[in-house]
Amino acid sequence: MTFQERVQKLFQEAQTLDAQNPGAWPLWARIGAIVFLCLGVVAGGLYLFVIPLREELATVQQEEVGLREQFEAKQRKVAALDAYKEQLAEMERSFGAMLRQLPSKAEMPNLVNDIAQTRVASALEEELFQPQGENTREFYAEVPNRLVVVGSFHELGSFASGVAALPRIVTIDEVEIRPAGAAKGELRMTALAKTYRYLDDSEVAAAKSGAKK
Repeated sequence: MTFQERVQKLFQEAQTLDAQNPGAWPLWARIGAIVFLCLGVVAGGLYLFVIPLREELATVQQEEVGLREQFEAKQRKVAALDAYKEQLAEMERSFGAMLRQLPSKAEMPNLVNDIAQTRVASALEEELFQPQGENTREFYAEVPNRLVVVGSFHELGSFASGVAALPRIVTIDEVEIRPAGAAKGELRMTALAKTYRYLDDSEVAAAKSGAKK
């Protein structure tokens, strides 16, 4: 009997099987039914087991994407924070350098004397040098002085350059220049020479207390 004939015979026998009486089935049919049943059970079990795993995998993948985005966002913040810290350190260095240019309260007479010496070196005649009273800020005090001097245009320019070259910060504001009487070429300059000094700890505390009030 050929293989094709055997398959045809088995197919014909399978058509005559009584589903209500599997005990009467030939051996091959019972073994096949058991194998088919086992495969069905295994397939069903795999199906019921795989679907939750696939759903869990999809959830984990979504969580991974979210965590990655959070990590990248935090990484960007850390990078920005480092840049901010560098900028802050540079600002503190610049601020410290500027603060060192401000004299203390004890050094103010020397600074006023430096301005007077600059005027003398520029051959200017002084008509007025009048302190206007301090203006306290958060960490420094502004010390304005009303100044009236007489001299030539070149001498006034030399005085302004000399003041700008002082090691301490001095600004010349509210400048007004007019002819000085009948003298030819003589000019009278009225200005506000502002000097600055830093506040000591007690003065800073007092300034903050006054600001709060």
